[in-house]
Amino acid sequence: MSIWWSLHLRREAASVPLARRLLIGTMETAGVDPDISYDLSVALSEACANAVEHGGDMARGSGSEAYRVTAYLDGEKCRIEVADAGPGFPASSASRPRPPIRPAHSDAENGRGLCLIQELADHVHIGNKPGRGGAVVSFDKVLKWREGAAPLMAV
Repeated sequence: MSIWWSLHLRREAASVPLARRLLIGTMETAGVDPDISYDLSVALSEACANAVEHGGDMARGSGSEAYRVTAYLDGEKCRIEVADAGPGFPASSASRPRPPIRPAHSDAENGRGLCLIQELADHVHIGNKPGRGGAVVSFDKVLKWREGAAPLMAV
């Protein structure tokens, strides 16, 4: 059995806890270990906060007011994707690769989100949407189950 959902959310701070609560509720219902649920919910919160803060294209005067969150719980893995319509990440090329994500200084108020996502997830992909622009942050984690809970399996 698989569970998946997709949300189109307004780029407002209030949307972040909504996405987080839906993810936690889904994982709790599926029997996922609370520590794994917590890690993924923090990573999701960071990705959503980035979309809220950076996900509009104000330079072109057409700031998108929405972003998309999609979550897949499939078998032993959870995959989450957050996509926005902002300017995206700086382009990379063969002569100029994208700079690595570096941890923020310990006293910095911003700049920790992508590093935190990388620490909490097993695999992370950070890139731009092809064609229309915007950033996409996707990450996954192998699931563990609460004691006595059965993994999601096809019936």
